[in-house]
Amino acid sequence: MKKEKDKLSGAQGFEKFYSDLYGERWESLKQAFAAPSDSVEYHVPGSQKSYFLDSASILAALCLPLENATDILDLCAAPGGKTLVLASRMPTDAHLSSNERSAQRKHRLATVVEECLPPQISERITVSCSDGSTWCTRQTECFDSILLDAPCSSERHVIADPKYLNVWSPSRIKTVAMEQWALLSSAYRLLRSGGYLLYSTCALAPQENDQMMERLVKKFQKEDSSVFSFVEPSPDLSKISHCASLTLPEYEKTQYGYQILPDTSNGAGPIYFSLIKKS
Repeated sequence: MKKEKDKLSGAQGFEKFYSDLYGERWESLKQAFAAPSDSVEYHVPGSQKSYFLDSASILAALCLPLENATDILDLCAAPGGKTLVLASRMPTDAHLSSNERSAQRKHRLATVVEECLPPQISERITVSCSDGSTWCTRQTECFDSILLDAPCSSERHVIADPKYLNVWSPSRIKTVAMEQWALLSSAYRLLRSGGYLLYSTCALAPQENDQMMERLVKKFQKEDSSVFSFVEPSPDLSKISHCASLTLPEYEKTQYGYQILPDTSNGAGPIYFSLIKKS
C-alpha cells in the first residue's frame, strides 16, 4: 500500500491521477493550461479601477439568481472578482456580505470593493473576516442568495509551479474536500427557504465537485427529497453588459452541476458550479 501511495505523489503521481480521470483529453487540457489564461476586463461605471478575471468566473457568478434578494452572501470572496459581478447586478435595495477567512486576503478584498465599485454600490457591501464553516453556529437561514466559491486544489496553478507539483499527493484532495464540506454544509444552513446557493470551484477532481453535491444530497435529502432541488442555470449576459464585453464560455453537464474546461472554451476555466434552490 505504501508503494502504491508513493506512486501517486509528486509530478508523476499527479500525471497518473489526472490522466486516469480524463483519459485522452488530459493531453489537450495540459496544452490549454500552458497557454495564456482567459482574461476579461470588468469595469463597473463610476468606479476608480477595472478588474480582470476569467470569463468562466464571470459566468459562474452570473448564474446565481438575485431577483428579489435583499440579503446576499459571498462566503469565500477574496480576491473579489465574483463579488464585483454580484454587486454590479444586485437589486438596489439589496445588501451584500462579502466574507474572507484570511485577514491578509480580506484586506485585498476590501481594496477591490473600494476601488472597483462606485460609492452608491460599495456602501451596501459589508466586508468581513470570518470562518465561513462556523458562521452557521451564529446565524441560520438569513440569506436569500449565497455564492460559495470554495478553496480547492486549483490544478491549473499546481501544474504550473514545480514547488507545489513536486509535493502533490491525493491526500491534498482529501484535506481540501473536508474543508469544502464544512463550508458547504454551513452555507446550506445559512440559506433561507426559497433561496439559491451556488457552489463553485476551479478544481478538476470530482471529489471536490460532483461528489461534494452528492454528499449534500445524502445529508439533507435523506428523509425528504423535496428540501432542495438542483436548478438549471440561465445566465443573462445583459445584466452585466454595462460592465464587460465578452462571450460567455460553453459549459458541460455533469451529474449534479456544470463544468467549463479550457480546452474547449478558448482558455477559460476550469470552473465547476452547481446551483440549488432550497424549498
